[in-house]
Amino acid sequence: MVDWRGRPRPLGAGDVAVRCRIDFKYALGLELEDPGFHHSVLSDFRDRLAEGDRADRLLGLALTRIRRAGLLKGRGTQRTDSTHILSAARELTRLELVTEAVRAVLEAMAHHAPEVLDELVTAEWAERYGRPVRLCSQPSHPVARLAQVSADARELLGRLHVRFPDSALPAQAEVLRQILVQHFLVDGRGRFRPRTERDGRPPSRVRIESPHETEARWTRRGDTRWTGYLVHVTETCDAKRVNVITDVATAVSGADSQALPGIHARLRRLRLLPGKHLVDGGCTSVAGMDDAARLHRVTLIGPLPPSTTPQHRAGDGFGRENFIIDFDRREVTCPNGQVSGNWKDLPAQDPTSATVRFDAPQCGRCPEQAKCTPGAFRSLYFPTRRLHELQVKNRADQQDPDWRRLYGLRSGAEGSIEEFVDGHRGRRCRYRGLAKTHVQHVLTALAINVERLRLQEPTDGPYRPRPPTAFQQYLDKRGLPRPLWWRQGK
Repeated sequence: MVDWRGRPRPLGAGDVAVRCRIDFKYALGLELEDPGFHHSVLSDFRDRLAEGDRADRLLGLALTRIRRAGLLKGRGTQRTDSTHILSAARELTRLELVTEAVRAVLEAMAHHAPEVLDELVTAEWAERYGRPVRLCSQPSHPVARLAQVSADARELLGRLHVRFPDSALPAQAEVLRQILVQHFLVDGRGRFRPRTERDGRPPSRVRIESPHETEARWTRRGDTRWTGYLVHVTETCDAKRVNVITDVATAVSGADSQALPGIHARLRRLRLLPGKHLVDGGCTSVAGMDDAARLHRVTLIGPLPPSTTPQHRAGDGFGRENFIIDFDRREVTCPNGQVSGNWKDLPAQDPTSATVRFDAPQCGRCPEQAKCTPGAFRSLYFPTRRLHELQVKNRADQQDPDWRRLYGLRSGAEGSIEEFVDGHRGRRCRYRGLAKTHVQHVLTALAINVERLRLQEPTDGPYRPRPPTAFQQYLDKRGLPRPLWWRQGK
């Protein structure tokens, strides 16, 4: 028995099943004397599926089949929620990170260019990098060991620059170089030393956390901190229909609102755009609501973020909602009647915003200046007319019981997230890299859809709903309401 490269290898459990069970061969359409296949064939298939947008096309093909079967339609109601995904690589301290980065370069050079290591690697190097590093919570001499490892890394990179003078560094060597730049510096005395909090460190969106998982990033949201990715799951939530996952987006980090344009674009290609899209507060913005309505005719439903002005946070003073904005005259009136015409649009910084400034003489004679601004004057920033009206309408709709009842459907997305991460063990990545992680998420979404559709009762099946009892018929004849489901009685 050989693998797909033609090399001999031992039999696995899948090989034994395919070789010895005739039902497996019939299910796979194989000949009865077929010897089976090696698991590396599946790995090669996953690598091909991770190229480009093939994973999204696979999900689109499945959704197209479901839509043609009449089980899915566009312009309904859909909801989106996100959750964190842990990286396949373990979290490393700075000493472990640099040591593993050096070891990864040595492994790559030993495989492709071992002559580079002949004059460099000694018994001390073999002791330090001969196996994966795993340190205790309080390793001995961490400062001295970090200085030694950083010196080894600089020497190794110097040898590689000599070996590859006219070409770019190998991939692992480039990762090591970036890690050194992110965690070390040359101070004013010419010393190469680790960075401290006072020196400043690169932001988490660009900082490498593992040489074996260079795309995963450290992220913090509230009290949750993790190294890995974000997954956004979108599903239908129409009444009397099976909830089908229509889109899966895997991202490194960033605001949830940044994922919405891509979600709408993919749903548009599949002709599955929702009429109403329920999202949480992290996905909502006035500009995003306007873009969804103009570009895709999608009504984005969700609470807008609250005002971030100091007056609003303190719960005292005059916020933007206390000012009267006249877009026709391009004037703003403050709560005490002062009018400012210093209207200025901001096309360079933000084309969707404008600002008005009340001069110091106007604010100086105001008896309530302390409630408005701590400075000598007040500047007011607000969106353009169309976005301002949309913002006012959204905040008014949030007080409507019908809006709250509709938005209550979004809470069901948390159950789908729980099914995704716990029911199908999607909390931790099974593979390394953003592309392969996205393949895992797409295949998980397909499995959830198949499971949900399988449990749906066919229209011509033997199941019939239980007829109403005599007392229920009595209530129906007299127009008295009764719960249609046992949970409604709570």
